[in-house]
Amino acid sequence: MAEIKDPENTIIIELKDGEVAIELLTDVAPQHAERMKELARTGAYDNVAFHRVIDGFMAQTGDVQHGNMEGDFSIRRAGTGGSELPDLPAEFSKLPHDRGTLGAARSANPNSANSQFFINFKDNHFLNGQYTVYGRVISGMDHVDAIARGEPPAQPDRMISVKVAADA
Repeated sequence: MAEIKDPENTIIIELKDGEVAIELLTDVAPQHAERMKELARTGAYDNVAFHRVIDGFMAQTGDVQHGNMEGDFSIRRAGTGGSELPDLPAEFSKLPHDRGTLGAARSANPNSANSQFFINFKDNHFLNGQYTVYGRVISGMDHVDAIARGEPPAQPDRMISVKVAADA
């Protein structure tokens, strides 16, 4: 695991193959970073499925309303919900959607991001300026690369647990 320089602004996601550390970019997208920490601290992301995983593109997860595989889970509904918190305004920046960056998933409305996010498998610069970048994988990208593919995956992987490193 990479050295964690700022535990309060680092997320640890436990996947089936190991841990992924994500550095939150609080200076670039403070509201999105704060939302991720808030949902992680309440356990909302635990057991949430990767419901849309496109090879050579990205892995999407974070539907805390319909994606919990321990609750009343339906893969068809996963990806259609968010959290009980209000949607977030876009925090677009000049940061590119490079391999390992974390982007805020949203509807056609740029100000509709809530709890869902995606991790880029490769540089996806066509997304630049259209989706908020608010984190980057600093270790464990090989575990992200191993997430089951599909829209939706036949046997979806999940985030086993999501914690703020300062709390772990």
